[in-house]
Amino acid sequence: MRRREFITLVATATASWPLAARAPAADAEAAAFFSSFTQALHDTAGSTVRTDVRWTSGEVDRIRMLAKELVALQPDVILSHGTAVTAALRKETQTIPIVFVIVSDPVGSGFVASLPSPGGNITGFINLEAQVGGKWLELLTEIAPRIKRAAMIFNPDTAAGRGAYYGPSFEATALSLKVEPISSPVHNDAEIETVMTSLGREPGGGLVVMPDNFTINHRAPLILMAARNKVPAVYWYSAYAREGGLLSYGVDNADIFRRSASYVDRILRGAKPADLPVQVPTKYETVVNLKTAKELGLTVPPGLLVAADEVIE
Repeated sequence: MRRREFITLVATATASWPLAARAPAADAEAAAFFSSFTQALHDTAGSTVRTDVRWTSGEVDRIRMLAKELVALQPDVILSHGTAVTAALRKETQTIPIVFVIVSDPVGSGFVASLPSPGGNITGFINLEAQVGGKWLELLTEIAPRIKRAAMIFNPDTAAGRGAYYGPSFEATALSLKVEPISSPVHNDAEIETVMTSLGREPGGGLVVMPDNFTINHRAPLILMAARNKVPAVYWYSAYAREGGLLSYGVDNADIFRRSASYVDRILRGAKPADLPVQVPTKYETVVNLKTAKELGLTVPPGLLVAADEVIE
């Protein structure tokens, strides 16, 4: 069997390093996700696959630079993490097979023609469907029932649909709950602080953090400023709750990375991305931080505690 080459580009929460034999301690969780992929790929494809890894800080310019670099190497297949990374790779090649993970809206982003029939050279695994925007707000008002207005925060440069993907579900749910929906695009920590200060200026403010590379890379200031301004917030990724955020609801990222190995293996064996349907999530997880709830003066409903996959005390 010939030696095959596989290259992956991953957007992470830390500064980049070249070949990811080791990850910094601060990014151990991201490294664990990648490890779940490599182990699954080894189990299916054996040791004939060589991997070449690039990590980024989530900055758009660096993502574009690394996309050019990887495409120039002409790999057999690329694993792409996130919407911004996949968009940069798509711009560089329409022929090299790409399998994406943790992308919300591949149709709206122009990566695939449809979920059942992707067409072209790209397929993969979405992380969250559009209606989750409303689910986040429902959970937030369950734990903080006095919310009167809620901001959905996102970076339009990196968010799915420039922020429009989750918006309709969020706004429809806000209307049904008699909560004022606020769209809050941000580009830096200063703008995050402006949103948080505004929400915390009077009682009844809440926050929904939209998935994108920016919000995961800026999760520390998001959590800190929410606490400082006494703003109840719901997040899309469990790391937020584990690091001090109030509540998270999202997919099991390790499971998505693990499942993606099957598509990479099939492509290496001759399958075409156009013939591999885009896969939706199968495992969700809810994490509640009781300590943060107490600091915000909130009582977590017993039903939410029972339903949670993890409760941090």
